[in-house]
Amino acid sequence: MNDADALKELILAPYLFKATALIGVSRRVGGNQFRHAFSTLGILFDYKYFQNSVLLKASLIHDLLEDLPETAIDEIRHIDSEANQVVDLVLEVTKHASEQKADYLKRVLENGSVNALILKCADRISNLTDLHRDTDSDIKIASYLDQTEKYILPMARKVNQDMVFELTDLIARRRDILNRKNIDAFDR
Repeated sequence: MNDADALKELILAPYLFKATALIGVSRRVGGNQFRHAFSTLGILFDYKYFQNSVLLKASLIHDLLEDLPETAIDEIRHIDSEANQVVDLVLEVTKHASEQKADYLKRVLENGSVNALILKCADRISNLTDLHRDTDSDIKIASYLDQTEKYILPMARKVNQDMVFELTDLIARRRDILNRKNIDAFDR
């Protein structure tokens, strides 16, 4: 099946409907988690994962269980013939309430499936695109960039060299913005 045929056969509507629950979950940077889910899906389309329907479906609900833990997982598992795989992938990239962020990212890096690594990289690309100095402190941004270098870049190296390039570029650009701000403050 070619990419065009794969897209024609792709049925996202039931997952899209489930993702609408994220409309009510605000993001620090503005907007809501529903838009972030679409951004993550768009990044996967941009990287031409047209034939990976499980990955595409999971991208729409990848934050659902973390942001709305009361979500009925069994309901999702009955959506279609791939639903169990979709839910399992979402569970792989879901941070457990008891986990520290570094432990979570290490778990995904060391034990995540190829799809989990790809999804986590697309998720982080979306998050880095939304990372702004007006919503986060310079210290928090620098820490997030360090975390991306330590955990997410190695994930990308395992699955997609183009994602390595984009993540490296996003990190460099964000660090440059931080450095320019600090230089401007020093010059005053």
